[in-house]
Amino acid sequence: MNDRFDLTGQVAIITGGGTGIGRGTALVLAEHGADVVLAGRRPEPLESTADEIRALGRKALPLSTDVTDPDGCRSLVDATLAEFGRVDILVNNAGGAETKSIAKWSDDEWLHVLALNLGSVWHLSRAASTPMLEQGKGAIVNISSGASLLAMPQAAPYGAAKAGVNNLTGSMAASWTRKGIRVNAVAVGAVRAATLLDDAARYGLEPDAIGLTNASGRLGEPEEIGYGVLFFASDASSFCSGQTLYMHGGPGPAGM
Repeated sequence: MNDRFDLTGQVAIITGGGTGIGRGTALVLAEHGADVVLAGRRPEPLESTADEIRALGRKALPLSTDVTDPDGCRSLVDATLAEFGRVDILVNNAGGAETKSIAKWSDDEWLHVLALNLGSVWHLSRAASTPMLEQGKGAIVNISSGASLLAMPQAAPYGAAKAGVNNLTGSMAASWTRKGIRVNAVAVGAVRAATLLDDAARYGLEPDAIGLTNASGRLGEPEEIGYGVLFFASDASSFCSGQTLYMHGGPGPAGM
């Protein structure tokens, strides 16, 4: 039987691949046959996730990368090509930001949030598109956020950057889909990952209580987002491009 979720022989780059959604996604894609390049700032989590991928029988290449640097983005793709000779999947997962009121953001912090959450998607997608266009096939999956769809005054720069990711997803899909590259996004709700957990600790909140605000009554787990990425990365979504899927556990229950 033809398994349209099968990624055997494909190479995926995942930014922020050492922890959280990046790690969960890396393991899901590896379980479905992909070899994985893990990019991130800290080498230890990358190495740990790489070991987990190798234990699944797949190849893994951990690379310390600053995705806010355009040259670093291009070097990541070049290193992938040098090691594997191809790039089939790009998951733009690296991102995050603090939460604080609009007046408290400095100019440099604003620029950093844009570079991390939006600029990295621009630079990496353009770099990866070159080998994908040469192959005539590829899939780019951008990790967005529910903050891109809501008015969140404590996360204004982050929400604005992720809204840009949603729009850029559509623009890149319009440019590249007929040439073989599908581009989609997953807008993530409250998930048990560093951005949410660190913020909850900062404000003295119980993370699981945040999950009560959606219909599922719990936080999402990183690997659950990984399966949404798998759909967009695989031929299961061959007629889908330019879309943003909001994975958030359902609308909040009445009275909350």
